[in-house]
Amino acid sequence: MNEGRGVMEEPVPDEPRYDEAAFEEQDLGDQEPHAVQPAPPQERRISPKELEAMLLGGERTLKRREVAAGVGLSLYSARKLWRALGMPNFTDDDLAFTQADLEHLKVMPRLVRDGVLTEDAALSVTRAIGQMTDRMVVWQVEALIEDMVSTEGLSDAEARRALIDRIPELIGPLEEMLVYSWRRQLTAGVQRLALRAQAGLERSAEGRDGSEDDAPLPLARAVGFADLVSYTSLSRRMNEKTLAQLVQRFENRCAEIISVGGGRLVKTIGDEVLYIAETPVAGAQIALALAREFAEDEILPECRVAMVWGRVLSRLGDIYGPTVNLAARLTAIAEPGQVLIDDVTAKALGEDERFVLDPQAPQLVRGFGEIHPVALRPGAGPGIVLD
Repeated sequence: MNEGRGVMEEPVPDEPRYDEAAFEEQDLGDQEPHAVQPAPPQERRISPKELEAMLLGGERTLKRREVAAGVGLSLYSARKLWRALGMPNFTDDDLAFTQADLEHLKVMPRLVRDGVLTEDAALSVTRAIGQMTDRMVVWQVEALIEDMVSTEGLSDAEARRALIDRIPELIGPLEEMLVYSWRRQLTAGVQRLALRAQAGLERSAEGRDGSEDDAPLPLARAVGFADLVSYTSLSRRMNEKTLAQLVQRFENRCAEIISVGGGRLVKTIGDEVLYIAETPVAGAQIALALAREFAEDEILPECRVAMVWGRVLSRLGDIYGPTVNLAARLTAIAEPGQVLIDDVTAKALGEDERFVLDPQAPQLVRGFGEIHPVALRPGAGPGIVLD
């Protein structure tokens, strides 16, 4: 990470079956509405400044040039590292860093100097840490606040103030779970990398001649989308609390099904989830389970689902390529409660009695021309079973 090395710059709706009253009943349970009383105000036990010192490992006593020198970097290179972590800009006069900052910020430069990572790789890995932990912290804070509002009768503002007093007892447990989860996820990633990558590529070559748009891409994956029906019209009729509950219910159900099915939830975008799986069978079973779950849900509307087996490029925690685009296009033309796949994916599943394939009329799809969608239905066997 020395100055002069590579620089990385920052780079027609259907009527839903949604029942708003059902959410309200869930909130209140068997209690009468007036039974929830605001919690009495608590005396503050810790100030924001004290909490900051606890989290940062001490008070801010160091300026940016002092830290850069202590890490062994030019200010220019140190600023690249701080930007990758998502830190704001600091001036030469700001007391912005602690002694603990100085020690932690030595880690990535040391890996570069030892030849373990290139500078570009170190910055990319650091950026992943910064972006993912930022999103994680926002998610956790909002979840805690929402729970305090719901269970203790606090207003949003009261819950945000009260949370400051509760964070000290959460630091250790949350940090422990973060490290534990990271190690489990890295283990799963190593297994995918070392044990199943080549088998997936060989499987993805079946039924193809090598001229396909996704042929040069390195990873064989089943790519699936699930899209809630009538989400836009629903969101216009819901208040903030009910909309949040709907989205959370949808995301939680999807995450559970995808995880149990052996897939990975790549991202959620409002009313839509994107997932991947390592085999066409796993991808198909997840797709069917998602469609079944929301068809049977008494509160959420149905969803449209599509899945395509092909090759993708994985970057920045997301996936790219024609396979992803085709899965998205198929989702858009699927009927509520229906699962669509393409004809190549159908060939990969054709001999499996767990699936029933129903060819559909050809359709012209933007960016792909004429395609031959196939409706996927459950065959023999129970499919994904949730505990």
